[in-house]
Amino acid sequence: MSVPPPADDADVPRFWRELGLPGLVDVHVHFLPPRVQAKVWSYFEAAHTHYGTEWPVQYPLPEDERLAVLGRLGVRAFPTLPYPHKAGMAAWLNDWSHDFAAAHPQVLSSATFFPEPEAPHYVAEALDRGVRVFKVHVQVGAFDPRDALLEPVWARLEETGTPVVIHCGSGPLRGEHTGPAPMSGLLERHPRLQLVIAHLGMPEYREFLDLAERHERVHLDTTMFATAFTERLMPFDPADRPRLAALRDKVLLGSDFPSIPYPYAEQLAALAGLDLGDDWLRSVLWHNGARLFGVAA
Repeated sequence: MSVPPPADDADVPRFWRELGLPGLVDVHVHFLPPRVQAKVWSYFEAAHTHYGTEWPVQYPLPEDERLAVLGRLGVRAFPTLPYPHKAGMAAWLNDWSHDFAAAHPQVLSSATFFPEPEAPHYVAEALDRGVRVFKVHVQVGAFDPRDALLEPVWARLEETGTPVVIHCGSGPLRGEHTGPAPMSGLLERHPRLQLVIAHLGMPEYREFLDLAERHERVHLDTTMFATAFTERLMPFDPADRPRLAALRDKVLLGSDFPSIPYPYAEQLAALAGLDLGDDWLRSVLWHNGARLFGVAA
């Protein structure tokens, strides 16, 4: 008999405990410098203008309170996933993220990059400082991931095997360089990149399932996937559930905390509602992320 999904955030620890897990590894959490975080939340306040739908941020809390929420939920490890929208931002975002991770042992040290001449230098510096995951946002950054300025960066990351969480699907807004084609081209050049496709590549789910099936190191994260909010806007074809089940070892829990428009428990309940089995949930909620990032039980 399957473990019942969590009814609310207070019920989340019961859910993972009944699955026999020590907690959760969430690969898609954002902590940003206060001024940047405020601008992100301001953008979501105007979501109806941007996206045509309301997006009430669920956890617009001070930093320490957000950390406490994740602690109560049982999220044992998570990144900060900074991302620049223009040149000249990445290096100082990396510095802030490094200091934040150093102060909080549950945080996976995170960094980012942008197509600019300085990128190989500050990416190398981040790697030397022990960064464990990079974040790239193709839509917000409005750049082609195949940009020649990033060629040495991708080569180095392919060599090190450092995971890169990359928002490259065309949801919630299509960009000039979003979609599967740029990623297919990038993987032709660097087939051993350790990529984590954010949001399961929504709405191009099927094409990004293809990439995960073809490339050994391409993973998918569940950020906002299968929730009622997303299904209304970018539905997933139930016919592809068997493919998702077969990719059990390559799917990672992601949430987009704190800027999700519903309680955290809804993401977990949505995944349970796929009816792919408790073993699939155990892999997604803990084992895959713990293996990728070396998180001890």
